[in-house]
Amino acid sequence: MRELLPDADVRPPAAVGDILRATRMRGVRRIAIIDGYFERMAAVWHKEILVALERGIEVWGASSMGALRAAELAPFGMRGVGEVYEQFVRGELEADDEVAVAHLPGEQGYRAVSVALVSIRVALSVAAFTRAIRGRTRDALIEIARGMFYRDRTWEALLAEGRRRGIAAKELAAVERFPKHDIKAMDAQQLLLALAGTQPVKPKRIGVPRTWALRQLETLML
Repeated sequence: MRELLPDADVRPPAAVGDILRATRMRGVRRIAIIDGYFERMAAVWHKEILVALERGIEVWGASSMGALRAAELAPFGMRGVGEVYEQFVRGELEADDEVAVAHLPGEQGYRAVSVALVSIRVALSVAAFTRAIRGRTRDALIEIARGMFYRDRTWEALLAEGRRRGIAAKELAAVERFPKHDIKAMDAQQLLLALAGTQPVKPKRIGVPRTWALRQLETLML
């Protein structure tokens, strides 16, 4: 990342208030959201992203929470990048759970220890498209993955449950061998390339109503 954006201020996964706080930093012209909290800490509010846009700051999103918020706020000027974003825009993905993963703490680099449902969908779809597995195997495994708690969702657990449910060993072996496309990582890289290859442009002018909740959050961020 430093090769592409040497001056970027890299922060942990975004939580409520982080975007509003960033708008008050001197010289900020762009904010990019990739990962964000949604369970242990409150998620980034839509309104604080709108405040950033109102203040003339570009806001981009991709890969995970960033893709979800970008799809929701595209009509207001937030910019999205990548396949996950496009799938949210097309309505092929709807739930927050599609991008949720468990991860290690900051001291260990926030490394993911589970696999996002959207990454499983994409990897299995590519495997079926290339005829490495059957379409019905893809569908069965995606359905199993959908039913798993996001913290427990790993390839090992998915294949074990597939065996328990009687999916053919040959098909499961093909899944195990097939390259696991990490679509979230690919989208994050695409976002970095997009940022590195363009200059900031002020978003369209919008007005954000100051609701009681937003006023309270703005006060807390002082």
